[in-house]
Amino acid sequence: MVQAKPRSTVEAAVTPVNRRPKRQMPWPLNLYQTAVGKKWVMAITGVIGMGFIALHMFGNLKIYLGAAELDHYAVGLREIAYPILPKENALWLMRGLLLVSLVLHVHSAFSLWAMNRRARPMGYQSKRDYIAANWASRTMKWTGPIILLFLAFHLSDLTWGFANPDFEHGAVYNNVVASFERVPVSILYIVANLALGVHLYHGAWSLFQSLGVNNPSINWLRRGFAALFTAVIVGGNISFPIAVLTGIVG
Repeated sequence: MVQAKPRSTVEAAVTPVNRRPKRQMPWPLNLYQTAVGKKWVMAITGVIGMGFIALHMFGNLKIYLGAAELDHYAVGLREIAYPILPKENALWLMRGLLLVSLVLHVHSAFSLWAMNRRARPMGYQSKRDYIAANWASRTMKWTGPIILLFLAFHLSDLTWGFANPDFEHGAVYNNVVASFERVPVSILYIVANLALGVHLYHGAWSLFQSLGVNNPSINWLRRGFAALFTAVIVGGNISFPIAVLTGIVG
């Protein structure tokens, strides 16, 4: 009878404890289990978020046309697709899409971070030389939570109203003016939009790479688009509290 040779210490150390394969999820959930799938979800939900941010900012520019125009714009949002759909139904569908996109965006970002941590459990032992990762990409883990916290306050202030002592349902123009007349709120709004700008710049740049559009010959277009989009959004948004504080709007 031939005795089996004992495995070496090295072989025993590298042999997986659990050899059962990870259970495959049905499509498209199985794609989302991969890093590529998560990056696609981040890119697509990022595009949805960027579209909303742009429309929201351009719509709010009506504040410079006076109270009647801005309030009428707010009423128009509630009547999208009316009478095909009951009033506010289309608005609630869009809100639902935005909420789902936000949840997926945050979850995919956290999942990718966790995957990277598992792949590299120990931090770098020497100072990193950031070549490909620019400052905006390295601060995404900070700008993301800042934006989420600001979003909660912004909704409490100008949508639900309990953070705005002078809130009046339907009086959008007056609510905005009353909010931005508070200097701390205006400062918070400006700082949060600067953080949004950093987040948008990296997101607008990297989403093309996540979707497979990464040709060096057009990278200057990607960077130009990211810079222009960010400048327009942030410039427009921070103009609102500045206009109220300086008396241009009021």
